[in-house]
Amino acid sequence: MENKSLNSNFHKANKAKKDEFYTQLIDIEKELKHYKDQFRDKVVYCNCDDPFESNFFKYFASNFNALGLKKLIATSYKPSPIANTQLGLFGEDKTLTATKGRQKATANKFIINEVRDLDGNGAFDLRDIAEQLKANKNNEWAPLKEEGDFRSEESIELLKQADIVVTNPPFSLFREFVAQLIEYNKKFLILGDQNAITYKETFKLIKDDKLWLGYDNGGTKWFQVPMNYDIPTETRKKIENNTKYFSMGRIVWFTNLDTVKRYQETTLYKKYSPEEYPNYDTYNAINVNKVSDIPMDYLGAMGVPITFLDKYSPNQFEIIGIDRYVEDNPNYGKRFTINGKEIYARVIIKNKKLK
Repeated sequence: MENKSLNSNFHKANKAKKDEFYTQLIDIEKELKHYKDQFRDKVVYCNCDDPFESNFFKYFASNFNALGLKKLIATSYKPSPIANTQLGLFGEDKTLTATKGRQKATANKFIINEVRDLDGNGAFDLRDIAEQLKANKNNEWAPLKEEGDFRSEESIELLKQADIVVTNPPFSLFREFVAQLIEYNKKFLILGDQNAITYKETFKLIKDDKLWLGYDNGGTKWFQVPMNYDIPTETRKKIENNTKYFSMGRIVWFTNLDTVKRYQETTLYKKYSPEEYPNYDTYNAINVNKVSDIPMDYLGAMGVPITFLDKYSPNQFEIIGIDRYVEDNPNYGKRFTINGKEIYARVIIKNKKLK
């Protein structure tokens, strides 16, 4: 029942574009620690991140020198929907007051070229960045003419400057967001719903070895959401220090940055038997219910859960397709069945080591 509620809530989010899910700093740190060497002398663009709220901006600003960044760019989209505070960017949290009359456009661009300890305490923190932004020395803080949408001309011009995009894009616009990154040939590390794997466009990129999963894809992640965000399931919400959080357990990292993980092969130990691995009704492949059950001695095609992609090594396996989009599937566009029963989202693979 909880999954149905969660799915329903995602549909509501898509319809209403309630995509203000702010990633916690701890989740960013868990993932980013694996890529540190890849950011040296790079321009990082956080193009779905209000710097007043975003922990992505906070992470890269605070680690600007440690990562050896060349430049950090962030664009805000609109007035922050989160709580009522600026989350410590300019010193102590500051309560915002509603403006009278028509709300002014507040989309901004933040460009960090240099980070120095300005207050002389021998350490760097966000207050130092705040002072540099205020003084406009070597860094830039300016309003955008447009709304800050990643598809706007202003945002695209900033994207052209970037080497790597790191952010949590709107779930409802995931296809468009990834398509833009591919069009402009950008490296990226982004969060998305696991079900995005089954999108025809996304899966083609996975199959063509142009996109894969990152590291921290297991367990539950808590995202900060607006206080008025509707979360129907009590166990998936919490409020701490006047901040509301939404629990999601199927969020994964998508990237085209190289990872050590991609080259780590899965140890297989089970042997094939026709009794344990039934064939699909309309496609010549066996069904494997768990990644740990992939047989080590089967030569043909196998259908495995989409969670397999978290352990996928292109050196060990060949991806043929995903059930609905296997080119030689006579029922193209339809799910596989076993004895007439639909089997959900199977990635079709072959073991390269047995060729």
